[in-house]
Amino acid sequence: MRKYSLFILFVITSFFSINAQPKQEVRAVWLTTAYGMDWPRIKVRDSNDIKRQKDELIDILDQLQVAHFNTILFQVRTRGTVFYPSKIEPFDAELTNRKNGNPGYDPLSFVIEECHKRGMECHAWIVAIPLGSQNHVRSLGNSSITKKKPSLCINYKRHYYLNPGHPETKSFLMSLVEEIIRNYDIDGIHFDYLRYPERADRFPDQKEFRKYGKGLSLDQWRKNNLTDILRHIYRETKRIKPWVKVSTSPVGKLKDTPRYSSKGWNAFDVVHQDVNQWLQEGIQDQIYPMMYFQGNNFFPFALDWKERSNNKHIIPGLGIYFLDPREGNWTLDEIERQMHFLRNHNLQGQAFYRTEFLIRNTQEVFTLIKNDFYEYPALQPPMPWLKDEAPTPPSSLKAERVNFGYTHLTWTSSSSAMHEDVFYVMYGSNQYPVDCSKAKHIIAQRLTDTEYIYAPVFPWESVRFFAVTTMDRYGNESEPIQLSPKLYNDWWK
Repeated sequence: MRKYSLFILFVITSFFSINAQPKQEVRAVWLTTAYGMDWPRIKVRDSNDIKRQKDELIDILDQLQVAHFNTILFQVRTRGTVFYPSKIEPFDAELTNRKNGNPGYDPLSFVIEECHKRGMECHAWIVAIPLGSQNHVRSLGNSSITKKKPSLCINYKRHYYLNPGHPETKSFLMSLVEEIIRNYDIDGIHFDYLRYPERADRFPDQKEFRKYGKGLSLDQWRKNNLTDILRHIYRETKRIKPWVKVSTSPVGKLKDTPRYSSKGWNAFDVVHQDVNQWLQEGIQDQIYPMMYFQGNNFFPFALDWKERSNNKHIIPGLGIYFLDPREGNWTLDEIERQMHFLRNHNLQGQAFYRTEFLIRNTQEVFTLIKNDFYEYPALQPPMPWLKDEAPTPPSSLKAERVNFGYTHLTWTSSSSAMHEDVFYVMYGSNQYPVDCSKAKHIIAQRLTDTEYIYAPVFPWESVRFFAVTTMDRYGNESEPIQLSPKLYNDWWK
């Protein structure tokens, strides 16, 4: 009891030294397409439905933009079906209410474009190992991977799975990843269910274990299989597009800590995820542990992830769905405490499962996040293990007053743009020089052009001075170019 009380006291007292809103932070949501849980509710039956389905997604992204979210984990693969035109797997029926029904547009291309318009990253969320129930697989017919590559698939408890122990499984999963990263301007690949079924002692992989086990225990062999898959995909992804982030969403507790039990549910012992090895080996850029827990089932395990991070991004997933009385009995202060704790201990961000409960503002959670935690925008944290050299700044920042009190800003592109993709970040304040270290001065990010129309919603919110930086796809940011006071005075006159 004393141990429990001391830890809770530590958690509570830590809230009194809350850091200011960080300038760099991952603010993510899982946008779930399985069963249309978050999107799409509207099915495409004719050309009019295409616009309605797109508008439904735009409305979600608009609301998230208002609250300064910057990362969308978009579910592109559910159980052997996908949300883009693929040469490997069929369209998901949620788009059209028909098996392998073509919706008449490319949903992945559309969501990436709309995310980038709003300064957001879009990561392709892939369900890796489960393929669905026998009935689901049967409904896909010959388009199912169970028909195309039956040797890779296992039927276990009336559900199909890719077999992590088959040496070709990693190549198959990489073929999906390669199809995405070569054809789309995606920012990340995010794996879910890269794990074995829980406590699957009778998972029928004995044939492969006898052939490839090489004297290992079954548990260690299975851990190695998942690590081999991730290692292969990470290296191949970086070979093709080194800036694309590779992440997973493991079970929310890695293992028991020296002082706190995982109570029989953890990544390492139950589903064979050796996430510590993934981090130490450097085959993850980010992890999003699904920390859908309360109290001492959350706080010490969040610290455990941070201690194991090897300086990679740890973005705990928060279970806001438990705020819905149909799902659980959480109250809003639970999420508030967790967010304060993660901020105060300098983890790299938060992710929320799932989008519907944000948009519905369940127990005012959207209002809390928007007003108390995400008041200002945030940039993506850098990835110095991939690249730590900042791009060159832009130059020749100029301003011109135009109609309706708007300001037309122009600048000369960074010389780094000649050999790599870069974006620009616009800052503004009423003091010169603009302090670009503060999140509250960010006006816009991920700008691809060398001009920007500054149009404040309310005239009294307008700023007088501006600065622009260059940012590369690894999150490295240049020094700012400031609008000189002389240019400002000439412009203001």
